[in-house]
This record gives sequence, structure tokens and C-alpha cells, in this order.
Amino acid sequence: MRKLMLLLILLVTAVFSAACSTENKEEELAILDVKLSINPEKAEVNEPVVFEAKVTYGGKEVTDAEDVKFEIWRANDENHEKVAVEHAENGIYRLEKSFTEEGTYYIYSHVTAENMHSMPKKEFIIGQPSEPEKDSSEMKMDSEGEEGEHNGDH
Repeated sequence: MRKLMLLLILLVTAVFSAACSTENKEEELAILDVKLSINPEKAEVNEPVVFEAKVTYGGKEVTDAEDVKFEIWRANDENHEKVAVEHAENGIYRLEKSFTEEGTYYIYSHVTAENMHSMPKKEFIIGQPSEPEKDSSEMKMDSEGEEGEHNGDH
């Protein structure tokens, strides 16, 4: 009888453990998804540009993100402007902004929600484009290519 009771207790424990681990796996599979959009992606000086971050977690709209900031800067400029953004509607965080200087610009949307952080980046143009930035991987590839060419000349 004790063996049967012990077996029953172990079986019940195993079932509860399996149920809990399934719930945890479902929670782990949910990801913070941020879709960044710019309208228009090519604007003129002093023309309003609308930036939107559509934030979802596990397919559900996030209306109460812990922190949403848009980081905006002109290519190759060390001065980056960070603007806190509030929820507008349906999981969308929106900012409208005009620019007084032509050039190639970049934006990061820094979103913290559900103990996760996402920061998609996009490029946009105001008036005539300026020299775009090179990221570290492009710079590495360029320098390797140049070395290869020099070695081939010798």
C-alpha cells in the first residue's frame, strides 16, 4: 500500500512539473517585437516626418512599455538627440519631427518592455543625402579588401 501511495505521489508530482515547464516554455517563446516605420522616408527640410514603433510581445500589443525613446542623428554626427515617446494607440509609439538640415539621418527606437530591450535602426533622408555612416563590419571588410589588393600588387 505504501508503494502504491508513493507511486501515486510521484506521478502527481511529475504531472504538475510537466505542466509548469510547459507554461514556462510558452513564456520563454514570447519575444518583444518592434516594427519601426518612417513616413516619409525621404522628406524635405522643415517637412514633418512621422516615426512610429509598433510594439508587440508574444503577438499582443504593448501599451505600457517601461521605456520608449527615439535616438535620432545626422550621419557622422556625434550629437544624438534622444526623445522619450509615449504610447499613442494600439501598441504604437509615435513622434512627429521636422529637420532644418539636409542629409542622411538615422534613428534607433529603444524599447524596453516585458524585461526585454529592442532597438531597431533605420536610415532616412532629408533633402539631399549626405555621406552615410559605415558600420564596423563594413569598415572591416573594406580594410581587408584593400590589404588584399595591395598584397596582389607586390
